[in-house]
Amino acid sequence: MIKTIKNMVEDNNTAIGRRFEIFTQIMIVLSLVSFSVETLPNISAELRTNLFWFEAVTVFIFTVEYIARVAVADSKVRYIFSFFGMVDLLAILPFYLATGLDLRSVRAFRLLRLVRILKLVRYSAASQRFYRAFIIAKEELTLFLFASLIILYLAGVGIYYFENPVQPEAFSSIFHSLWWAVATLTTVGYGDIYPITVGGKIFTFFILIIGLGVVSIPAGMVASALSKAREMED
Repeated sequence: MIKTIKNMVEDNNTAIGRRFEIFTQIMIVLSLVSFSVETLPNISAELRTNLFWFEAVTVFIFTVEYIARVAVADSKVRYIFSFFGMVDLLAILPFYLATGLDLRSVRAFRLLRLVRILKLVRYSAASQRFYRAFIIAKEELTLFLFASLIILYLAGVGIYYFENPVQPEAFSSIFHSLWWAVATLTTVGYGDIYPITVGGKIFTFFILIIGLGVVSIPAGMVASALSKAREMED
């Protein structure tokens, strides 16, 4: 019995494993559709009730899946605290947190239901490859993120000193200037606040150049890691 359950939830090369995988993917997609339908204005009370019961059935299925995975895991503690273990738990936790409580006080927990979309990663070879690539490049990406935060702060400080004297409302503090830094470094440039001094414009030019690198470097890291992940599969 345990072997059958293990083959079903962990081995998608078996017939029962493939059927379970397809069924779970369908339930995940339907639960996300249900979540979206709930946000429609003026839906009937009957439909809202049906959506609640569908949610209850979905949570029951995911709960059984979670318990089954814990039961057949070679290391239960390792699975529970793994990435997929936490995703499986967060996929069902909001329902139990909201049951029997004032929903207004736990409304924010309903957003955790969106974690279910991450369950699809388990059943997609391409998504799993991307996950392995992230693990391979996580140290480089962490270092890059730290460096980006430093550049972001320095950009906010620089534009503040250039523009604050002439635009005290738009660049009233370094914290306000950080919004400009985010929009500029990501090369979005909303245009809601922009420099008007010569120094500020020159400074912006250099920040834009740096921003091009900020966008392209992590893409290169991930592409290299994806290549390594594919080689590991082969």
